[in-house]
Amino acid sequence: MTTPDEREPAPDPAAGQGDPDGQAQTAAPDGPPPDAEPGEGLGRSAAAGAAWLTAQKWVVRLSGLVTISILARLVSPHDFGVVAAASAVLPFVLLLSDLGLSTYLVQAEDPDQRVLSTGFWFSLTAAFVLGGAMFAFVPVMVGLLDVPDAAPVLRVLLISVPLVVAGSVPTALLRRRMMFRRLAFQGTLGAGVAQVVAIVIAVAGGGAWALVGQAISTTLITTSAAWISARWLPSWRFSSQEFGRMFHFGYKVVAVDIVAVLRNWGETAIVAVSLGTSALGFLTIAQRLVQVAQELGGAAVAPVSVVVLAKVRDTPERLRQAYRRASLLTYGAVTPLMTYVAVAAPVVIPLLFGSQWNESISVTRGLAVAGILTIGAFVDNGLFYAMSRPGTWLVYATITDLVTVGATALAVSHGLTAVAWAFVGVAIAATAARWVLVGRQIGSPVGELARAFGAVAVCAAGSAIAGMAVLLVTPGPLIVRAGLIGVATVGVHLLLLRMVLPHTYRDALELGPIPAGLRVRLKRLSRLPA
Repeated sequence: MTTPDEREPAPDPAAGQGDPDGQAQTAAPDGPPPDAEPGEGLGRSAAAGAAWLTAQKWVVRLSGLVTISILARLVSPHDFGVVAAASAVLPFVLLLSDLGLSTYLVQAEDPDQRVLSTGFWFSLTAAFVLGGAMFAFVPVMVGLLDVPDAAPVLRVLLISVPLVVAGSVPTALLRRRMMFRRLAFQGTLGAGVAQVVAIVIAVAGGGAWALVGQAISTTLITTSAAWISARWLPSWRFSSQEFGRMFHFGYKVVAVDIVAVLRNWGETAIVAVSLGTSALGFLTIAQRLVQVAQELGGAAVAPVSVVVLAKVRDTPERLRQAYRRASLLTYGAVTPLMTYVAVAAPVVIPLLFGSQWNESISVTRGLAVAGILTIGAFVDNGLFYAMSRPGTWLVYATITDLVTVGATALAVSHGLTAVAWAFVGVAIAATAARWVLVGRQIGSPVGELARAFGAVAVCAAGSAIAGMAVLLVTPGPLIVRAGLIGVATVGVHLLLLRMVLPHTYRDALELGPIPAGLRVRLKRLSRLPA
């Protein structure tokens, strides 16, 4: 997010339709109006972008919850585990193919047609070469995970690799132009069609293939829509000099992501080998539920903040203000839903997925607590990329992920619940380390960053106490209990947030799916003396 006094940057060569000479021909239709005040343009675009992406997350994730609740009754934990095992391998190809070029294009100052085409042709070629190599080594990969059933699933999922990579440059252009409304619509369309495909396959008895069909359908639709919206075509040009610049930035970004994939792969292998494929399925359901809470809250702020921070990085005070606002908004918006998931897991999981998934309850609680701590990493990650400092983030991510895998290996003998709470311990240490790194980067005292998080933590603790009280004393149907816990948890959180962080309270209201009249009344409440 941005501060009110931010000014619109100079015209962006990538802000319009690219022609063979790399000239901008049209203005971004989702940007600020031509008559907007200079100080309003970037802030208005950032706020609108975050709101559109949040709306998309609500539509996609809520409908996704309905879909996953249906699939959980039609697809066995074993099949969920099989797809999770295959999916843990796939990102290697995607990351090496992209080589961080899409991230480079988002934060670069003036990517022309030569730069864009160089990135596109390299990524697409790498996708076919690496995808083909991975296809040949499928038996080796699934053998390492000890999940032989994942072999055919992985082979089919490899089809999506060139589709994903082909959409990276058009999607980066849309993000640079801050056309988040179109990205939100495309994501909603792709997810909606894919959910229908998954249910149809599951009803037909397709098992794990329902999840595969969902993944490929999403990729096909969103990539096609990005090409249509970006109105860009690559030229037959490749510059080794430009590729060198992109590589110097991108390999550090890719290294961060590869470390994360290796961590995920290591965790998957440890759980699958030690506890079995069904246990991996229970872990997958818990992870999906926590991810939904993150995205329904404010994870949409992260992709917008990367663009905004890159535009204000040369002005230290504006950078600090923009970072603080984005960070507090992310924490403030995500925390109530994550707290709700942690408190209401014993009600929500059997309600959504059935009692056969009750082993996921304690795991979900641990992951939700860890998620509250780590959600700030999305904005922090964007800060270092926007500042062209991916190497610093690489060191941090590598150490954190190594510790996470080690904690998983130590805790797995005590079961899934111990694994989840081991994540919490790692998250506490990683968050403190992140404050030190961010403080040095933006010139802010570590104590100030800690106090900001502490204010949000107070809100989370208060809302958790209220939710637990309702959970313990409220009888009746699961759906009624889930609703009452939600009212208590979110209501108390908003009340406390309004008292300790009124500006963040108002920002959070802009993101939530609240009726306009109620939003106005809640905003007026925030102006009253606390």
